[in-house]
Amino acid sequence: MAKKEAVYKGKILEELNKMSLQDLMKLFPSRQRRSLKRGFTDQEKRLLKRIRSKKQNIKTHCKSLIILPEMVGATIKIHQGREFVPVLITFDMIGHYLGEFILTRKRVEHSAPGVGATKSSAALSVK
Repeated sequence: MAKKEAVYKGKILEELNKMSLQDLMKLFPSRQRRSLKRGFTDQEKRLLKRIRSKKQNIKTHCKSLIILPEMVGATIKIHQGREFVPVLITFDMIGHYLGEFILTRKRVEHSAPGVGATKSSAALSVK
């Protein structure tokens, strides 16, 4: 049984890598098209340059960068607010933002209620 190739809007990875940015923009949804039309920021340009040079240990704060086909296979450490979390870029992530794969909020876990938190705790004697 042959392995099924990953396809984005009818194109395989090699075809997407050969496309110009203008042609690639036509495949993306409107929000991503508008972001790419405005151009990359200086920080995003530096990040893309590091990815193209195949450097290791790439760290960034750019969560608003759209994942392009040339980024597939790279591991990027994205800032979560307190630490950098490594994210392996796969084919399925093309067209999404980097920030979509980093959770910046944790689940709230409460411990037991404190004294005075409920009516019944007011009846307890405080020693």
